[in-house]
Amino acid sequence: MNRRAISRYTFILFALALSVVACKPVDKKKSGEQTVKPLLKKAIESEVKDVVYPLPTTFELTSMLNRIGADYILGLSNSTDNADKYFTEKARALNLGVYGADLSYASTYNRKQETMLFLKASKTLIDNLEITSAYNKTLVDDVEKNLDDKDQLVKVITNSFYDTYEFLNKNGKANLSLLVVSGSFIEGLYIATHISENTYANPEIVKVIFDQKASLEKLLQVLEPEKKDPNVAALISEFTGLKASYDKVVEGKMTEAQLNEIIASVAKLRNSIVE
Repeated sequence: MNRRAISRYTFILFALALSVVACKPVDKKKSGEQTVKPLLKKAIESEVKDVVYPLPTTFELTSMLNRIGADYILGLSNSTDNADKYFTEKARALNLGVYGADLSYASTYNRKQETMLFLKASKTLIDNLEITSAYNKTLVDDVEKNLDDKDQLVKVITNSFYDTYEFLNKNGKANLSLLVVSGSFIEGLYIATHISENTYANPEIVKVIFDQKASLEKLLQVLEPEKKDPNVAALISEFTGLKASYDKVVEGKMTEAQLNEIIASVAKLRNSIVE
């Protein structure tokens, strides 16, 4: 759970607890306790739910790749020239997520020029989706000011992910937020599976790739309640196929053939999004 959710959770819990104490009679009755507890729990869960980003951010993935010595590969990310070429809401939302992952990738490796280009591409899609209110107007300045401070830069960009996700969910665009999250997830996995010319020879990268199965399963859980949306249903079908490839791996011991199957599935899905 991110820090915003924890902070809000604590505030709500404290406020509701005070109201319960203030209103309860001197003679505490069991029936009163049983009524308050479900209401308290329901109120907290409702408030926390809409501010929790559902998956680890791509920063966690790209930081792992950086720590194990994987290089930054020019041309691996989606070209920023494509930003104006997406015309449907689905394509724009998915690629907003893609560029978010590419932004994480570039900033993790201190690629200043690429960071600003991916930020600009993201802003283009936000404008085209007509969700400009989700865009922190000081974001560009904040990023520029912190290009040499990696920790602060990660914080600024991560908060922008949380802000966009929260805005969409609070403004009747929950399905759109799921497309953004899905695009970010698949781009992050695409980077991980294509960051080395001989991925299987690097067991640390293989482990990073395998560990993304947990995020994939969580993503499918998040998508499932919205499957009536045809765009979400299509993603569920694609991600279910990818999960089937992961499920062939026994006890975390991935064979080269299994890895190649996952790489191919990821590339096919990712290319269908960005092209």
